[in-house]
Amino acid sequence: MSIWYAILLGLIQGLTEFLPISSTAHLTIAGKLLGQISQERPDEWTAFIAVIQLGTLFSVLFYFWQDILQITIGFLKTNLSLFTKKPVSESEKYNSKLGWFVIVGTIPAAIVGLIFRHQIEGVFTKDLRVISWALILLAIVLTVAELTARKQRNMQQLNLSDSLIIGISQTFSLIPGCSRSGSTITGGLFAGLTREAAARFSFLLSIPTIAASGLLELPKALQSTSGNTTPLIVATGFAFISGYASIAFLLRFLQKNSTFVFVFYRIILGIILLVLIYRGGLSI
Repeated sequence: MSIWYAILLGLIQGLTEFLPISSTAHLTIAGKLLGQISQERPDEWTAFIAVIQLGTLFSVLFYFWQDILQITIGFLKTNLSLFTKKPVSESEKYNSKLGWFVIVGTIPAAIVGLIFRHQIEGVFTKDLRVISWALILLAIVLTVAELTARKQRNMQQLNLSDSLIIGISQTFSLIPGCSRSGSTITGGLFAGLTREAAARFSFLLSIPTIAASGLLELPKALQSTSGNTTPLIVATGFAFISGYASIAFLLRFLQKNSTFVFVFYRIILGIILLVLIYRGGLSI
């Protein structure tokens, strides 16, 4: 892989990871157009995507470092207080609950991901027909959420059932084209959260998910580079830069706007892909 391809793929990963339009879809489309996906070893592309996602993990850690620090401290102090009997503040109790909510929300996708790991690494998740229909179908579900959900509750009102609903929603992101952020934001809206709260919890929930998949696939990704890790490092670095910008943009955008612009984009992209595929202009 050339450095220019690595830069392009890194930018695509970062820009699309947190927008509800599916980074996997865009990377797979780009990978096929650039001739980077091997039909014989599709698992290598899965590993490459998982590892450069670590760049977007660092962008979340960098953007939310204060929140993450407070959650970690609150989680440790509150749970240790069960043994030490030391008093904890209300804010520390809240941050401890938020830590537990992230853990609970991570469990469904972790279980499903491990069960279907071989299918996720195989050719199924690189099939542009699957990606096309997933883009369209989640757009429809997101539209229903926008039109019917209450969207009234903020992060302080988040509860255990919300984290479970959003965590179950995250399992659909294992289908290429669904989008992890799209699935979790949709779940958050159905749970009654505001758009910004749904996005914020989605970003926090991405931390263990991205970290686990990236570290799990790291050995395979390094092995596939044949010793030339520069493109992998470059792509990860540019994913970090564009991922940070994507987070900042989406949080500001959702304060005053709906997700319909992403709904329209997903549907248009999905239809274009289907037309190109069935007319023979694009290989699946």
